[in-house]
Amino acid sequence: MSSSSNINDRFFAGSYKEAWRRIIPNALTEAEIDFIQEVCCLQKGETLLDLMCGYGRHALKLAERGINVTAVDNLPGYIEEIKEKSGQLSLPVEAIEASALNVKLEKSYDAVICMGNSFAFFNQQDAIRILKNISEHLKSNGVLIINSWMIAEIAIRHFKERDWHYAGNYKCMLEYKYHFHPARIESEQTIISPDGTVEVIPGVDYIFTLDELEFMFNEAGLKTKALYSTPRKKKFALGDGHIYIVAEKIPG
Repeated sequence: MSSSSNINDRFFAGSYKEAWRRIIPNALTEAEIDFIQEVCCLQKGETLLDLMCGYGRHALKLAERGINVTAVDNLPGYIEEIKEKSGQLSLPVEAIEASALNVKLEKSYDAVICMGNSFAFFNQQDAIRILKNISEHLKSNGVLIINSWMIAEIAIRHFKERDWHYAGNYKCMLEYKYHFHPARIESEQTIISPDGTVEVIPGVDYIFTLDELEFMFNEAGLKTKALYSTPRKKKFALGDGHIYIVAEKIPG
């Protein structure tokens, strides 16, 4: 899959745009905000890039704490929502409609976050390209946090061919296929909206081991600093369902 035809670019364009905001509990977002600010040692007035920010659940909360946030997403509806909310509250948020691969960054950041498993949307070539762009705009010793539930140490252990769940009033039925060369999980999600509308959404998550991710980090001038399974800083262990990877820019 080339960077110009990433199937995940359209993943949130339909009904999943609204279903997604119902999947993540507010309490988790609040815990993640505390985690981000603590791990990145963020003070008022410092800068953070929220890459693939979605509807801004982290960007807006961090801005409320006085952090200058650049929020990037390719979905116009999400960016318009962030602009409207940040404008109403006079929050220090710059919202940019752009893909993670092609965004033109003009600032240097104290921290960068990529949450909600979105880093898994890219193959190795594109992921390294994104990491290099991040590294170029991350201050020396700046921190990168990647949240995922699709690294190999999680995905292989928890793989299911079929699953389903409710996201508020949206019913989500999921079918997965595990492929190799490159390692990836291709999905087909059937979303039934409250009004009975049915939408079938294809997607793909690329699967990397932690060693492969470390190689990719090193290629971009980054290194892993810590691995957690929860925003309360529980150390990641095999069998956990989520990971928060904390990396930092290598000085020099």
